[in-house]
Amino acid sequence: LDPLRSLLHSISSGLSVTELSQMKFLCLNKIGKRKIDAVQSGQELFNILMEQQEITKDNLELLKKLLLHIKRRDLLSQVVQFEEGEPDAPDDQPDEHEKRLLRAACAVICDHVGKEWKRLMRQLGMPEVKLDRIEEAHPRKLYEQLVQALREWQKWKGKDAKVADLITALQGCQLKLVAEKVEE
Repeated sequence: LDPLRSLLHSISSGLSVTELSQMKFLCLNKIGKRKIDAVQSGQELFNILMEQQEITKDNLELLKKLLLHIKRRDLLSQVVQFEEGEPDAPDDQPDEHEKRLLRAACAVICDHVGKEWKRLMRQLGMPEVKLDRIEEAHPRKLYEQLVQALREWQKWKGKDAKVADLITALQGCQLKLVAEKVEE
């Protein structure tokens, strides 16, 4: 199945008749009155917008604006997750021993990394969209940005979150001193 079509199907099935009507109204300048009057479902609306390249796998700005205008933040969050390429977050967590090690490692990293936090998170494979969102949520709070980024990474990796990965990423970013402190 096409992941984009699957996302649009999910959004379409979550729309009420009123919300679809509001979206059609907002798209009037993009589609045209005759064509839009024939639209009976979210799927039909999204099909037209995809045909016109207004919605593509790499450009979901119009879809996000539409969902924001009709005040459907729940559906908007689905789109954001899709953009981030977030795999289905594993429910399983690391064992207790690994959790303790991760907490200690994260504390050391937060105390010593600073401005290089984005570089570290990229090395760990975090999507750029997530990093930007964390930065926007905590402007000018470097320590908090790193704390949140490490939490997101742990949530994203689930039981596969390992201190060894943090050490390898630190070394890959030329932060060998911090890597040594984490190993200790």
